[in-house]
Amino acid sequence: MATNLVTQLQVKSHNTPDEKRRPDKSEIDIVSVGDYTIGRFSFEPGWRWSDCIKPVVQTDSCQNNHVGFCVSGKLTVETTDGGRIDIAAGDSYTIPPGHDAWVEGGEPFVGVEFLSAASFAKAPE
Repeated sequence: MATNLVTQLQVKSHNTPDEKRRPDKSEIDIVSVGDYTIGRFSFEPGWRWSDCIKPVVQTDSCQNNHVGFCVSGKLTVETTDGGRIDIAAGDSYTIPPGHDAWVEGGEPFVGVEFLSAASFAKAPE
C-alpha cells in the first residue's frame, strides 16, 4: 500500500473553492490543500451521470475512480458489468471506472470526494 505524506499545515473552505464546475444539475466545488485535491459534489434530484456529465466528458460511462463520503442524500451506482450499490448519508464508498449513477428520491446528494475531484466533470483537452 502506498504511503501518503502531508508536508504542510493548510485549510481551505469549499464555500470559497479554487474551482467551480457547474454541469446540468451539478455543483462541483474543488479545493487543493497541499498535494491533495478534494471535491464537494452536489447533485440535484433528477441528476444522472449519463444525462448530466456524459455530454461534458464524452465517454460512454464514468471512467473515474471514486473514493468518498456521503454527507446527505442517496446515490445509486451501477457498473457496466451489472454491479449495483446504494450510497446514503454516513456511507464511505469506492467506485471503480465503468459506471453510471443517479440521485434517488427528492433530496440532493452531497458527497466529499478524495480521489476523482481533479478530473470529474472536466471536458477532454
